[in-house]
Amino acid sequence: MENFTPVSGLVGGLLIGTSAALLLMLTGRIAGISGILGSALDLRDSDAGWRLAFLAGLVAAPIVYANLVPVAIEVAATPVLLVAAGLLVGFGTRLGSGCTSGHGVCGISRLSARGIVATATFMAFGVATVFVMRHLLGA
Repeated sequence: MENFTPVSGLVGGLLIGTSAALLLMLTGRIAGISGILGSALDLRDSDAGWRLAFLAGLVAAPIVYANLVPVAIEVAATPVLLVAAGLLVGFGTRLGSGCTSGHGVCGISRLSARGIVATATFMAFGVATVFVMRHLLGA
């Protein structure tokens, strides 16, 4: 409970929900980060501009926040483990046809059965992974 931060969690959730809703209302697009990133890499796409701006905002926002509020982030993983985890997440987003933002934030809010099942699967495997890593392997 020492890391329980309900105010920042609430503010962050409101910002994520608002941005996802605005993107849907203004462009008709789902705020699925893996899809936005994948399509932004195709610079021939006419939507590449807003996609690159959206991704730039995802990178810039935490940098701005860290300069305004003192933040102490401690990463207890090796660079090799971080790269492996990133590759597994990328594989999972391709396998699941989307990521937690597309399925979890946007899919559940639209009552999409596919989004609800995908999010339940993400969560179940996340819980199982933490259990195996902490309690069975002691990592």
